[in-house]
Amino acid sequence: METIRKFNRFELKYLLPYDVAINLQRELRRYMTKDKHGKNGEYTLSSLYYDSEDYRCYWEKIEGLKFRRKLRIRRYVDNDDFNDDSMVFVEIKQRLDRVTQKRRVPMKYGDALRFCNEGIIPVHEKSDLAVIEEIDSMIRLFNLKPKAITTYSRRAFVGSDYDDGLRVTFDTDVSYRKNNLNLAEDFREDYMISPDRILMEIKVNERIPYWITEIVAEHNFRLIRVSKYCQGLETASVVPKSFFHIY
Repeated sequence: METIRKFNRFELKYLLPYDVAINLQRELRRYMTKDKHGKNGEYTLSSLYYDSEDYRCYWEKIEGLKFRRKLRIRRYVDNDDFNDDSMVFVEIKQRLDRVTQKRRVPMKYGDALRFCNEGIIPVHEKSDLAVIEEIDSMIRLFNLKPKAITTYSRRAFVGSDYDDGLRVTFDTDVSYRKNNLNLAEDFREDYMISPDRILMEIKVNERIPYWITEIVAEHNFRLIRVSKYCQGLETASVVPKSFFHIY
């Protein structure tokens, strides 16, 4: 599991046909290497999202608020048995204008559920106190409850020393579920993005390398604004489909 607890970055998203994405990955290997995490840079992610009864976090995204936050418990899926003692991240994902910010605390899954569902603050490192308090404040202020789980497979590439902080990820089998919200269960209700398309994300700390901008321009990739959490709720008909919905 990644041990970085806080970071800021810019994220650009594109939806690509499957064959185009596979060919692009071959092209990227000229400049980038496979992520050291997972198996050959491939791993599966599952995230349990929290929201208010009126879906405040969802509407903040749809309405384009320049400052917005959402809370999730994130599991990096591996081959080990997952139980209450397995490690997860409790994470605040925040958007401040065009910058994506994350603050997260690693803890056992059982502790994460007791914290987010019952308000029982777990034992934690002193350095995590500020994030713990912010999470606790969010839960109490907005009465956050579990709402949905997103799951997808990811292939990740990282930049060289010349492109420090650069990551390009390709997400496939992007699915959701709104029932049985237990990260220990491994099933998916339905796809929120067609299996024949791949969601590519370019993530940078400061600037996008010129060679990536040239690749994007050459292929005429179209930038999209999509949130997996929002897409899942809309696909499940929990909320009406928005302008940003991917069909």
